[in-house]
This record gives sequence, structure tokens and C-alpha cells, in this order.
Amino acid sequence: MNGSSPTQGARTVLHPVSDLAAAKAVYAALLGVAPQTDGTFYVGFDVAGQHIGLVPGGGPQGMTSPVTYWHVPDLAVKLAEVTAAGATVREAAHDVGGGRLVATVTDPDGNVLGLLQDN
Repeated sequence: MNGSSPTQGARTVLHPVSDLAAAKAVYAALLGVAPQTDGTFYVGFDVAGQHIGLVPGGGPQGMTSPVTYWHVPDLAVKLAEVTAAGATVREAAHDVGGGRLVATVTDPDGNVLGLLQDN
């Protein structure tokens, strides 16, 4: 599509988990690194240019399956582009701390796509 804003890649994937300690052990073994963020409400691993996050109970956003976040230079522009193309806003853009903005949309088949902008 000419004129559309390119993404910076799918670099963040969040997984809802029912048992944070058990999931942390499995993902640490899978990824071969200890988590860089290790809290009671979130565990995050940074490896090979990817961020893998574990969210107990699906978090406040109620995730029921993994959500891949596409990094974008301008979340508002990308959100407008994907909704004009037929996506539906599921979770409006909001700051999750440190100037990081996130939003989620669903594609026409109901798949959840995350958008993420770091400032």
C-alpha cells in the first residue's frame, strides 16, 4: 500500500498464563534466559530482539490467547490506517507507563492484533 505507515516489526508477544511461577520456569527454559522483568503482575523476557511477556489471568485486558504487538512509529496513524481498512478497535490507545502506548484491534475474522509505540 503506497502512503501507509510501515511497522517496525512484530517484536512483542504477550501470553496469558494461569500459573505465573510455572509459566516463568517453562519460558526461561525455552528462551534460555532469566526474565528481565519479574513481578507478581508481569514477567518479561528480552531475547534476540523480541520481548515475551507473561500476564497472569490475562491481565486487565482479559486476554484469552497470545497477542502479538506490532511496533509502529506513530500509533494514532497506524490505528487510523487499520481501522479504515476494516479492523475494529478492541482496546483504545493508552499509555502503559514510560510513554509506551498500546492499542488492540481485531481483524475481520476476530483475530486480535496489538499495536505498540515507544516514545
